[in-house]
Amino acid sequence: MSTTDATASPSALRRALRSKRFVFGGALTLVISVFVVVGPWLAPHGQNEVVGAPFSSQGLFGTDYLGQDVLSRVMYGGRSVLVIALLSTVLGMVLGVLIGVVAAYAGGWWDEVIMRLNDVMLAFPQILLALLVLTAVSQPRAWMIVLLVGASHAPRVARLARGVALGIVSRDFVHAAEALGERRSRVILAEVLPNMNAPLLAEAGLRLTYSIGIVAALGFLGFATDPSAANWGQMLNENRLALSTQPWSVLAPVLLIGLFTIGTNLTADGIAQLSQPGGGE
Repeated sequence: MSTTDATASPSALRRALRSKRFVFGGALTLVISVFVVVGPWLAPHGQNEVVGAPFSSQGLFGTDYLGQDVLSRVMYGGRSVLVIALLSTVLGMVLGVLIGVVAAYAGGWWDEVIMRLNDVMLAFPQILLALLVLTAVSQPRAWMIVLLVGASHAPRVARLARGVALGIVSRDFVHAAEALGERRSRVILAEVLPNMNAPLLAEAGLRLTYSIGIVAALGFLGFATDPSAANWGQMLNENRLALSTQPWSVLAPVLLIGLFTIGTNLTADGIAQLSQPGGGE
């Protein structure tokens, strides 16, 4: 049997609730997520509805460059960004963990080959890979962005996963499972991965933070999946020239992106802290 991971102990929830960093970060992330999910149903106007003159003070946050209500655009514009970022994070984590654990468990020249190829991928800036591909297509699709952002995360996750797995594959309970004739896939799923929960959850929080930034940056650069739909990143580009006269058309999406990234970072830090002996006390 594998050792019990810190996050799997009966007192894990109580320890988490005593961590102010984890609680505050989780609450902030949850609030922004709920706002994004229910926002389109509570928005006072449609996302493309013109309600006044461009950059006027009409409405709570005024209007944007086309006279559309900024509050409504903000309430509509986060869903696509967060969904794409979340799916990208999941894809990157799955690919990265698979690569890293296989490399650590296989060892030998398999480990060397896999990790050297992984190092080559690490040399590419994350957003550069997405830009190289997206500039070659007429209209980006959501699945393209998910695939590109997820693939850019995988090498970084793989390096962490390998480092964590190397300290587990040599443990006695892994050797005992192998001696009992367990298949390698079974050993990885039942013995290795459960003992990697805490560092992988912390890494997932950081990857989600980076995903939000990359997806928003792509929207700012004009690579939104639907140019006519509200998008937090795209709103920054559309309204940046009026920052001095109508700041809310830029500041509102910036604040929401910033608050969400702060929340996910604090949550990830809290998970990492809880994984340490005495963490959360």
